[in-house]
This record gives sequence, structure tokens and C-alpha cells, in this order.
Amino acid sequence: MTPGPGRIAVPAALADSHSHYFGAAGRRWISALPGLVAERLERWELRVDGAAGFGVVALVVPVVRVDGTAAALKLQPVDEETTGEPVALRAWSGRGAVRLLEHDPASGSLLLERLDAGRPLATLEDDSAAVERIARLLAELNGVPAPPGLRRLRGIADAMLAGAPEILASLPDPSERRLLAAGAGRVAELLAGAVEERLLHWDLHYDNVLASYRPDPEHRWLAIDPKPLAGDPGFELLPALWNRWAEVVATGDVSRAVLHRFDLMTYVCGLDRQRSAVWTAGRVLQNALWDVGRFGASKIHPSHRAIAETLLEHRA
Repeated sequence: MTPGPGRIAVPAALADSHSHYFGAAGRRWISALPGLVAERLERWELRVDGAAGFGVVALVVPVVRVDGTAAALKLQPVDEETTGEPVALRAWSGRGAVRLLEHDPASGSLLLERLDAGRPLATLEDDSAAVERIARLLAELNGVPAPPGLRRLRGIADAMLAGAPEILASLPDPSERRLLAAGAGRVAELLAGAVEERLLHWDLHYDNVLASYRPDPEHRWLAIDPKPLAGDPGFELLPALWNRWAEVVATGDVSRAVLHRFDLMTYVCGLDRQRSAVWTAGRVLQNALWDVGRFGASKIHPSHRAIAETLLEHRA
């Protein structure tokens, strides 16, 4: 996409992603994006300070504020996935997460503290150190009560259980059907009791943690891109268990490596192992609903299957 004077070029991969996931609505948003960037630059008195980055949904433009402060302009559609991000960032107020500087509710635009986009936690070579860092971040983030108005884990889980029979019926492998059914049954047991309502990030993996420029060594790494929920912190663990999966496989003992990560995270976060194992199996079911129900997959992601099998077998 060729920009006009003073307008940015939208990365082709970001445009393709919006077309794939959101269809016509995504293409409309992409078409309006250069104008939205220009409007925010003018309104917040920002100067572009380098090449834009992007993810599946958002465009992130490095900028400098009128006082010389480095920042990052993040633009994304306002929808169920993104509307809670500024709420969560305000609640964390820079503790364990990137600091929110400005927010435009109408467009969903965010002005954020500048972090080092070239240094995600995925670049930390020591796997155990990376897992421990994520766990320490989760302990800090989940220590905050959920603000009003966020999506609730109980509602997500109820919908997940309601959709499970259709997904189970479409899986050809009986062992996968049994595994997901077992996870669904355990989650139903948890829902029969009280469910905590702490502030969850919901997608904290190694590429959603960036190095900061803060002098405080305790906040050398900060979380970005939350998809916040109000719920039980045991629901937070799956992304950090299955990302960097090649390192798990390379140990030669997948089950042992999964348990090492899981035990380290539950210990650092002070979580109940049994509840956390069940909630993690619930996340596997949730991802299967997405992969099978929306994208027509015929099997569970192999890493997710290995994690669920390991944790349901060893839950205690």
C-alpha cells in the first residue's frame, strides 16, 4: 500500500492478517489506518522515530513526544479482544507492564512507554530463567484485583463447555476426544465452586515480554499486549508452557520438561498445582474450539496435547 504525503505505508503482512481474520471489516480498517495514524500524530503532537512494527492485529509506530520522550503509538481495532487493554494497563500503572501514556477510546489508539522491541524475552537463552521471569511478571500482574467491566473467566469457561460437544464429535482421534472431555469435566468441577477474579493478562508468552529502558532492575522486563480477563491466575500458564516448544522437545523428555516449567511457574506464583493443571487443560480445550471450530483443524496442536496429557496425569 503506497502512502500519500505524510502518511505511513501499511505493512502487507498486517493487511493480509486483517483480511484473513476479519474479512471486509478488516480491509476497511486497514484502508483507514494511514489516516488514523496521521490524525493521532497531529493530535498528540508526535514525531515518527523509525520503522513501524506490527503483530497479527496492531500497528506500532515508534514516536517522540513534543517534550522529547520516546514512546510507541499502537493502533488496533476496538473489539472484544482489545477493548480491555487500556483498562488493564491503567490498573497495573506500569508495575510489571508497559506504561500507558495516552488513550483515545473512539479509535482504540494507545500511546505507550517505549520498550526495546528488538529484545523480547524469547532472546533470553536460558529457558529456566525465561520461565522464571514470566512467572514473576504473572505474580505481579495477577496480584491486582480485576477492575469492573472486564470479560470474566467464568463466562468464557461456560461458553467453552457449551461448545465442547460439537468439537469433540468432529475430532477423529478417540484419544484426543477423551483428553478434551476429561479436561472439560475437570473445568466443570471448578466452575461449581468460587472462581477468583484477579486481573489476568491471558496471553503472556516470551514475545509479549520486552526489555525496558527503566533503570529499576526489578522492571527490566515488562509485559505488553494483554487480552485481559477477570479470573483465576491458574488460567494464565499455557502460553509460557508451549512457546519455545523446540527447547522442550530438545530435552528428550517432554513430560519432564513440561512439569519443570509448570512447577517453576506455580511455585513462583504461589498457585495451587491441581487447580492450575485443570485450568491449563481448559485452555487446551479453548484453543481446540478455535482451531477446530473456526479453522477446520482435525487434531489438537501436538504441544497442547502433550501439555494436557502431562498435567492431567500428574495433577496433584
